[in-house]
Amino acid sequence: MAKRMKTVLSLIFIILHNASWLGLIFVRANHNNPRFFKIGGVLSNVDSKEHFEKTIDHLNFDFQYVNKGVTYKHTVIEMDSNPIRTALSVCRSLIAEQVYAVVVSHPLTGDLSPAAVSYTSGFYHIPVIGISSRDSAFSDKNIHVSFLRTVPPYSHQADVWVELLKHFNYMKIIFIHSSDTDGRALLGRFQTTSQNLEDDVEIKVQVESVIEFEPGLHNFEEQLREMKSAQARVCLMYASKKDAEVIFNDAANLNMTGAGYVWIVTEQALDAPNAPDGLLGLKLINATQEKSHISDSLYVLVSALRMMNQTEKITEAPKDCSDSGSIWETGKKLFQYIRKQVLPYGSTGRVAFDDNGDRIFAEYDIINIQYTGPDNNKTQMSVGQYFYPTNATKMKLRVNESNIIWPGHLKIKPEGFMIPTHLKVLTIEEKPFVYVRELPDNEAECLPEEIACPHFNLTDDNQMFCCKGYCVDLLKELSKSINFTYSLALSPDGQFGSYVIKNTSVGGKKEWTGLIGEIVNERADMIVAPLTINPERAEFIEFSKPFKYQGITILEKKPSRSSTLVSFLQPFSNTLWILVMVSVHVVALVLYLLDRFSPFGRFKLANTDGTEEDALNLSSAIWFAWGVLLNSGIGEGTPRSFSARVLGMVWAGFAMIIVASYTANLAAFLVLERPKTKLTGINDARLRNTMENLTCATVKGSAVDMYFRRQVELSNMYRTMEANNYDTAEDAIRDIKIGKLMAFIWDSSRLEFEAAQDCELVTAGELFGRSGYGIGLQKGSPWADAVTLAILDFHESGFMESLDNLWILHGNVQQCEQFEKMPNTLGLENMAGVFIVVGVGIGGGVALIIIEMAYKKHQIRKQRKMELARHAADKWRGMIEKRKTLRASIVTQRRIQSNGLNDPATVSLAVDTVARANVGSRSPGRAWPGDSDLRQRPISRSDDIRLSPAAYTADVSHLIV
Repeated sequence: MAKRMKTVLSLIFIILHNASWLGLIFVRANHNNPRFFKIGGVLSNVDSKEHFEKTIDHLNFDFQYVNKGVTYKHTVIEMDSNPIRTALSVCRSLIAEQVYAVVVSHPLTGDLSPAAVSYTSGFYHIPVIGISSRDSAFSDKNIHVSFLRTVPPYSHQADVWVELLKHFNYMKIIFIHSSDTDGRALLGRFQTTSQNLEDDVEIKVQVESVIEFEPGLHNFEEQLREMKSAQARVCLMYASKKDAEVIFNDAANLNMTGAGYVWIVTEQALDAPNAPDGLLGLKLINATQEKSHISDSLYVLVSALRMMNQTEKITEAPKDCSDSGSIWETGKKLFQYIRKQVLPYGSTGRVAFDDNGDRIFAEYDIINIQYTGPDNNKTQMSVGQYFYPTNATKMKLRVNESNIIWPGHLKIKPEGFMIPTHLKVLTIEEKPFVYVRELPDNEAECLPEEIACPHFNLTDDNQMFCCKGYCVDLLKELSKSINFTYSLALSPDGQFGSYVIKNTSVGGKKEWTGLIGEIVNERADMIVAPLTINPERAEFIEFSKPFKYQGITILEKKPSRSSTLVSFLQPFSNTLWILVMVSVHVVALVLYLLDRFSPFGRFKLANTDGTEEDALNLSSAIWFAWGVLLNSGIGEGTPRSFSARVLGMVWAGFAMIIVASYTANLAAFLVLERPKTKLTGINDARLRNTMENLTCATVKGSAVDMYFRRQVELSNMYRTMEANNYDTAEDAIRDIKIGKLMAFIWDSSRLEFEAAQDCELVTAGELFGRSGYGIGLQKGSPWADAVTLAILDFHESGFMESLDNLWILHGNVQQCEQFEKMPNTLGLENMAGVFIVVGVGIGGGVALIIIEMAYKKHQIRKQRKMELARHAADKWRGMIEKRKTLRASIVTQRRIQSNGLNDPATVSLAVDTVARANVGSRSPGRAWPGDSDLRQRPISRSDDIRLSPAAYTADVSHLIV
């Protein structure tokens, strides 16, 4: 039909183009709007022509629609089945009469004549209102620029189909259509409408398969066999009467029109002679009431002219087809005025138009094909309506299901899908919900409480794994409750799944990965895992009701008070320890200075006998300061002056406070309960402040990762932690335990389980981002409702609580609480530093005594050398003394001789007496005597000189050196 229409339109264009050279342009200037408006009609029969004329005559007396002084006239021709003759008739009989609009019906035979009228009138922008043409081609405003219609196109039946599917809760269908314009237009409108059902993602219809065929079918078995393998059993079909007959015949041969199937078709297919029992179809109400459509079209047209006459300048219509001058702007404006008209109570219902000029608010009967009676006669039974209710804003569907006979002559509504009894179930390792154990070579099969779970779709993986846990027990109970079998497999990539661009090139398409991707791509049927329900995932897969409610929390390692060798120094800060050390020596120095310069510290008191103790020196002052601080007895070396003793008392008070504070704080540090967490929760400033040296992370592409991306207030934090995110939760928890990661943000169920297993781990703050774990299924899955009802029953029966107690709690929480309440016992690891200090002191003392002994030996050797030197010096000095004594004796003898004692034989000097009297013994600290030290006492009596015999004194040569 489309090719024929293009050929006809080309011929009409040639005729109009040539006709434009046959006459001159004639335009009558008239600044006032016309008082007479002529409306043309191209109708199919005489009765319609008479009704058209009577309706216009009646309107001339209806002042609600006609302006005062305005008269409407009519020019009507009969529709010709030949489109060329129809186009020529329009030029000669309508355009020549200067019609302002044309009402066109449909011929009894042929379907191209309305297109010829539309194209001819549209060339001059004369509005055309169709009353029976329903082809979708008329919606194309590039060709039919001025065409409107009071009937909807066939493609608008998609709106009713969507409402029917919604009513019967059929969410998965097979779409069959011809490859012509109407078939493709119907598919496009259906897809658009089904995806915008009040923006409710839970009721979007999924098209499982689209089957397109060329018009003029002879066999459809191959396509039907493909349909039979699909899960959907609801078939929507657009086909002509002849094509529908072929399809129904082949479907009956394959037993696809019996029980379990649902067929919903358009008006043309409904009239197929072999339409099967239980078929549902649509039929436009008043579709064949041509007179009613004529009345509605004229009322709409007159209303538009009346409104336009009041506000716009109206020029005369083109006079003939040779008038190819300027575009008739009035016709373009009139088209817009007609398109905006609404006729609330027309003969065919509420009349209005969309942007393409197509009728909206059209009403349909819902038809059910039923074979009744002893002769099995086929009847078209109306079982509902799609209508516009009074005082409503949109169309409404009403269906009487009790009157419907479904395929197989059943009264019970079919499910609309083939329910598989064996499901492909996917899971993922996530303690305590799923534990995965590799099956060793010496074991042939898994343990009774385990289920075999190989990796999904990995043909080259010969490893076998066994799964157990919370979700495995839940799957076992589900299969028993709703009666299905299953094969369990692990996620092929170990991920829950994220929505990412797989092809990074320009125009790359976003796809789901991991578990979600397998469900979206229909490679698996169900996910039984700790799968968080969130909006991003729910848009693409079906979720059951939550089997466990949870939130997001933070896992961290408890702040440990490490027992290092300097644990005893913890009560004071480093600064305070330094100040105490400095204070000791400053006070000692001041004590020394005060005692040294005090008048009562260094000097001896007057009128006192005996020897007072020495004044305080610097060494004694330091000893005193340390002794007071460490509370040791001070027996000696105390300050003597009053000022120094005042400072000593103040220092003693300071030492008492310092020691008492240290003792109390040491007890608090070692005995009192340590703080439980470093962080206060997600709102902790250290998490929000990107400058803090605190690393936090979550799992890439997880529901928690999606949550952070959604929250604007957490955007700064997410940018910081994004680079630290892990591939799996196990890796992150391992790094928490070894201190590589400070905070791990993840599902509360898993983190509470880890904290219960390891008392060194703790969750910080309150839960946020509350959600739940659900079972994932394909969109529109027949198992969705059954799974949800089973889970609700499990909650009521206490089965879910028993799973919590068995797999998550384990009773370890109470053990950790008791452990935390016990005070810390001091052990060697706490006080080892003190013992090491004592050992260092002992070692230091031993080292010092060794140094002292070595130094003392060195001093003794030095003293011996000095003694030898002194002894040699003493001998040398003795010889010098003797020599000096001899000289003195000689001098004395000579002096005596010179005084008259000339007999040398009788004179003797008492050399020994004189020498001994004046030269005493030398003490070690005194110097040897010199010549000046030899003093001669004066001789008072003469008998002081003793004379000796000559034999003794004569010979003195032995005294000469």
